[in-house]
Amino acid sequence: MSIAENITAVEQALRGTAARLVVVTKTHHVERLREAYAAGARLFGENRVQEMAAKQPGLPADVEWHQIGQLQTNKVKYLAAFVHTVQSVDSLKLLLELDKHAARYQRTINGLLQFHIAQEETKTGLSLAEAEAILQAPEYQNLRHVRLTGVMGIATHSPDEALVREEFQQLKQQFDYLKQRYFAQDEAFRELSMGMSADYPLAVAEGSTLVRVGSAIFGSRG
Repeated sequence: MSIAENITAVEQALRGTAARLVVVTKTHHVERLREAYAAGARLFGENRVQEMAAKQPGLPADVEWHQIGQLQTNKVKYLAAFVHTVQSVDSLKLLLELDKHAARYQRTINGLLQFHIAQEETKTGLSLAEAEAILQAPEYQNLRHVRLTGVMGIATHSPDEALVREEFQQLKQQFDYLKQRYFAQDEAFRELSMGMSADYPLAVAEGSTLVRVGSAIFGSRG
């Protein structure tokens, strides 16, 4: 199937749900991204800052760029002018750096708190206590150019659907808790980013609003 056909298939699976598609474009050439754009994709996700910065000028201005890989503070300056959402916020230090660089461009960057929900220790992310420590910090209250709009998590890579569902349910519970405790009056805090090519139908069933799909659209990366 073509890129366009694959995008149509995913969009059909999402129809009638709260979920939107983030096309994961890492390692793929700009020409393939343009094919996805022509098929209607507008949300593109990259793992590496250098790749995103290199591809961004080659795509139309209405693309919504999402940083989905771990972001080092010294790399923020390379994407601050255009990134829409950083889905991998894992520290107050990163939020402060995003705020500083976004201010220089007089714009606001959205951020998702990344939680560790998987069994694999290699997966990164916050605990609920660590997330609350960020939200309760005095410096967080002073942020003006970065806005938290939800949470993100990566489930265990496993054929055990019950395990994966449980992890997605855990992330939804963490989202609900933060929404009620810290963001009850903030309509912008509404994103629950979970689900990838292998497990996005399970994530959507558990309330995902953003699914990050790459290989199911482009095939194996290379």
